[in-house]
Amino acid sequence: MRTTIADLAAMKRRGERIAMLTAYDAPSAMISEAGGAPVLLVGDSLGMVVYGFDSTLPVTLDMMLAHAAAVARTAKTALVVADLPFLTYATEEAAIASAGRLFAEAGVGAVKLEGGAAIAPIVERLTTLGMPVMGHLGYTPQSTHQIGVKVQGKAADDARRMIDDALALQAAGAFVVVLELVPAELAAEITRRLTIPTIGIGAGPDCDGQVQVWHDILGLYPASPRHAFRFEEGGSMLQAAVKAYVDSVKGGVFPGAPQSAKMDPAELAKALRQDA
Repeated sequence: MRTTIADLAAMKRRGERIAMLTAYDAPSAMISEAGGAPVLLVGDSLGMVVYGFDSTLPVTLDMMLAHAAAVARTAKTALVVADLPFLTYATEEAAIASAGRLFAEAGVGAVKLEGGAAIAPIVERLTTLGMPVMGHLGYTPQSTHQIGVKVQGKAADDARRMIDDALALQAAGAFVVVLELVPAELAAEITRRLTIPTIGIGAGPDCDGQVQVWHDILGLYPASPRHAFRFEEGGSMLQAAVKAYVDSVKGGVFPGAPQSAKMDPAELAKALRQDA
């Protein structure tokens, strides 16, 4: 059975933590689901970790469609959520069109939008049309030029605004709110006030769940953000595998008999006689 938004609500009620992980293609979806992740986020973070951009801003809807479709085709039990990229939900009409394509063409189960009370009418409209919405507050990468990459909500006015934004998203129908780079104490307070789950990333231990980037937990890049934890040094392991392959090719060890197909010598001789 595929994870539903009702399942996530029930997990919050039971006090069961939600482990969400990003996925960007068939292998990451397959491995993440096999590892037990109930929610897979096709994040616009693919702009950095897949395409090599320095922000999420260059990510297009067509990029998201391609990656979300690959994840949705592969995942059988996880809820697949996809980010709506920069400026694809600036108006209600644009949001409906963009989200509609992710649901209809990619087969996702929900979309994620950045912003608070200002986008609540869009959230409400999408949910009214049957498209589940995940909210995103705190550090919102699509606003990086405006707010900078730093913890959000440290000042009282900013903290109060974030609480109000979270409540506005809940009232508009969002089924989860992601809290990114938020003081742990504020994230805990927002989590306590909401009836819907919160998912933290750099927001302390008291959210209802956590989300991490696939490449960060596997240590695929030399450096990771402060809020990430490298559960494996996958980059070093992969580099070692590539080196072993290169050395085997150079040394004439690979491919060997097990990787090679055989031909009936008589058939080869017959083929070669045609050269005469």
